[in-house]
Amino acid sequence: MRFTTLLAATLGLAMAAPGYAGDSIPTVGTSPWGPKDELGALNLMTEDTRAAILSRVAGGQVFDLSVEYFIGMPGWHAAGDPRYQFWMTHTPRGAAIDDPLGVGRDIGEHVSYTGSAVSMYTHTGTHIDALNHFGLNGEIFNHFSADEHLGDTGWKVTGAETIPPIVARGVLIDVAAAKGVEMLTEGYRVTQADLEAALEAQGVALQKGDVVLIRTGRMQVYEEADQFSHNPPGLGMEAARYLAEESGAMIVGADNLSFEAFPSEVEGNYVPVHTYLLSQVGVPIIELAYLEELSASEVYEFAFVAGSLKLRGADAAPLRPIAMPLQ
Repeated sequence: MRFTTLLAATLGLAMAAPGYAGDSIPTVGTSPWGPKDELGALNLMTEDTRAAILSRVAGGQVFDLSVEYFIGMPGWHAAGDPRYQFWMTHTPRGAAIDDPLGVGRDIGEHVSYTGSAVSMYTHTGTHIDALNHFGLNGEIFNHFSADEHLGDTGWKVTGAETIPPIVARGVLIDVAAAKGVEMLTEGYRVTQADLEAALEAQGVALQKGDVVLIRTGRMQVYEEADQFSHNPPGLGMEAARYLAEESGAMIVGADNLSFEAFPSEVEGNYVPVHTYLLSQVGVPIIELAYLEELSASEVYEFAFVAGSLKLRGADAAPLRPIAMPLQ
């Protein structure tokens, strides 16, 4: 089964017909930071910007923006990617009997030993997409080609290990709350007007270098994997261009599985928002961010601090972001 069909099965949608409109085929973007640049918009983060936002932290409450991982959680298994798996490798009784460390039964019964292991797709749970996740015509952002830079052990450039610790101004755009609903409807495509209306209602303006997080309200059904994954609301191309080009966002993210809405608005490209952000303008994407507590507390501007796992050559990595309100 083709990936586009699997994507449709995962999200419960109809795919756009193949073929590009017009005479030109889009190509990847060239980094303004030079031919060797692997960070894209992450270059907007500097020592000065980090110090500036940390100097405004109010202290007190800290918001955890990550989800829990559990067997049966939402994921991309309909597209052939592995489900999240968790299993015990050592238990107190089993370790005493098997004696894996050779300490003897008596000590094994005295010292309780527990160990576990996990296996999952890199785009499981709260995570950040690296710039190599999607490309165009065999290239990723800044014209690194798969022919030259992708080996059997992963990408030699822009891998998840290149993503630095993130310290930046964060902004929540609570689209669901601005529309007066608990959750945007299935398949709803967030527009630039939606973003601007929510920002106006919140009394917040975007700044260059922000981490911008969009709340659709979808996280309220996160525990129900099938409902959460089926045809979620997400961003459209117009909104993505507004955030990246007009507002200068460094990172964009949302609380849903796919970030963008489907079916695609662009013929011949089933994930145009992803290819635009990652491969054309070099803006990483955060998915499955937990934004419910920020929304309930009406915290729209904050210090965003996060670190991702340094998975060498990978196209994404789990992320543990926190938000700290500002003075």
